[in-house]
Amino acid sequence: MSNAIVLVDDDRNILTSVQMTLEAEGFIVRTYPDGEEALRGLVQSPADLAVLDIKMPRLNGMELLQKLRQGPAATARMPVIFLTSKDEEIDEIMGLRMGADDYIRKPFSQRLLLERIRSLLRREQARLQPAANDPSSTITRGHLVLDMARHVCIWKDRPVDLTVTEFLLVKALAQHPGHVKSRDQLMDAAYGESVYVDDRTIDSHIKRLRKKFRETDEEFNQIETLYGVGYRYKET
Repeated sequence: MSNAIVLVDDDRNILTSVQMTLEAEGFIVRTYPDGEEALRGLVQSPADLAVLDIKMPRLNGMELLQKLRQGPAATARMPVIFLTSKDEEIDEIMGLRMGADDYIRKPFSQRLLLERIRSLLRREQARLQPAANDPSSTITRGHLVLDMARHVCIWKDRPVDLTVTEFLLVKALAQHPGHVKSRDQLMDAAYGESVYVDDRTIDSHIKRLRKKFRETDEEFNQIETLYGVGYRYKET
């Protein structure tokens, strides 16, 4: 079964060219020229992944992402890639903190976009594969419980809603408490070795992770920063 991809951009040339590239690779593609149309379309018919431009009329990419993450599970956990311009570094950081999984700067290589899409879809497929009978599919570290089979994160008996990227980062850190993970190692854990993202992307995801845990528990401090080295999960 082909994966359904949604493209949202007010540039018709981008929509047409990217749609042709993705359809040639076997994807089912739906396109929307603005955020409002995309929101209606995704609520009615969720997709496997969405590629959103940030600067759009009516409802921009940031606003659309916020509404998607606050919606039902089908859109709240849907992988999202942002398209940004070179002068939108603040928007990139904000987008990642709001729950985007990745971003690509315009002008971009369609081959790069295709690889990022495939990487996120592979992760999502791995997450959805049943592992209920595999004891290693659950990690428990003190108050933290990660259930890989159901993509569930629990902290002090309360659920913490994480995106796929955030979940994989927590898993990478919690698997070996006390061990420092460099940003490169966390990139590989979250994105795969074939995809490159810069250090700022990982830092933004970590900041959002801490924020989510602290909304559940103000005293959460398990993820430590070792400046110039990386991050580690505190031993309990």
